[in-house]
Amino acid sequence: MTAKATAGQSILETVKTIVYALLIAGVFRTLFFQPFWIPSGSMKETLLIGDFLFVNKMAYGYSYASCPSVRIASVGVDIDSKDICGFLDGDNTRLLGSDPERGDVVVFRHPVTGTDFIKRLIGLPGDKIQVKNGVLFINGAAVGLKDAGNFEELMDRQGPQGSYPRCENAPVGQGGSCLKSRQIETLPGGNEHVILNIANQSMDHTGVYQVPAGHFFFMGDNRDNSSDSRLPQSAGGVGFVPLENLIGRADRIMFSSAGRSMLFFWTWRSDRYFKGIE
Repeated sequence: MTAKATAGQSILETVKTIVYALLIAGVFRTLFFQPFWIPSGSMKETLLIGDFLFVNKMAYGYSYASCPSVRIASVGVDIDSKDICGFLDGDNTRLLGSDPERGDVVVFRHPVTGTDFIKRLIGLPGDKIQVKNGVLFINGAAVGLKDAGNFEELMDRQGPQGSYPRCENAPVGQGGSCLKSRQIETLPGGNEHVILNIANQSMDHTGVYQVPAGHFFFMGDNRDNSSDSRLPQSAGGVGFVPLENLIGRADRIMFSSAGRSMLFFWTWRSDRYFKGIE
């Protein structure tokens, strides 16, 4: 065999290895776990900007939304899960499905834009949800609330977007202490989690939302800084989310970076390695 033939065979083997690796990675990401990077502060303090986690896609079974979307704007790649598994879209069912539980932290596809969101599941099919004076009511009963001091963070740019946090004690200068009121909320069924409040605003006073069959109602834990089901899709919000749009459950943070990039290892938060999500 000539050196040229040997080189050609080596290149072919390398290409085959890469293709097989990509196929294995695609199957793994479709069926088991999907990486997710927290880009915004809508789930503070449960999830911080820069948290990196894997979404458990086995938790609720599979639908068209289980297929991965690949978006790399810098090279013009925009492959949506519907481009791969669109034939499964439209019947609002799941294969090997199991019901999500109230209080789960869930990654789902926005019903209109297809963007991946992560929020807490508040309302199940048939529930009546309302927020009155900042207090969540489910089926006419107020959830349990207990004051838990303040959530404190530095007034500085956060994450790749470089956005500043909102503060209850505003105005706060650069480098100052940004505070939010902190409470422990208890949902029916016993799920306890931290919620934050910043100000008295319109989403603290809503009408009654009747969750349709086969749909769910989501809210962010950082209540005054979250675009969620309280705002209808026609107004740019999330609205009610169909069952088939659920991607999976967020169970554990793998690591977390307080810097502008996950590659800046000196900004990693050592207290969040393998931290369970409540």
